[in-house]
Amino acid sequence: MSGILLQARQANKRDGITGALICRRDIYLQLLEGPEKAVRAAYARIRQDDRHLELRLHVTEPVAQRLFGNWAMLHDPAKSLIWSPEELTDTRRAALFPAELRRVFDRLAAVAHGAR
Repeated sequence: MSGILLQARQANKRDGITGALICRRDIYLQLLEGPEKAVRAAYARIRQDDRHLELRLHVTEPVAQRLFGNWAMLHDPAKSLIWSPEELTDTRRAALFPAELRRVFDRLAAVAHGAR
């Protein structure tokens, strides 16, 4: 994990990307922010990296303001569960999942900004 974080932070800093990585027992979530072309290129690099498995792109949307503008890649290694395995595979939840993801990253940003 430390190698991935180091490489991500270096590449993100170079490319003007910021974001956060949440590592849980049940799921890894990553949010990337920055110029669309740079973010798409970063995602393409991630997809080609064999250290990443079962990638899913959940949300792509422009934002008015970055949540993690001060972090090339904030790392949140908490061990708690966010969703059960059943929830992650429930296709009926697909329409709700983007809003849930946004709330998770909003909460992390609030905590991270308060910790500075």
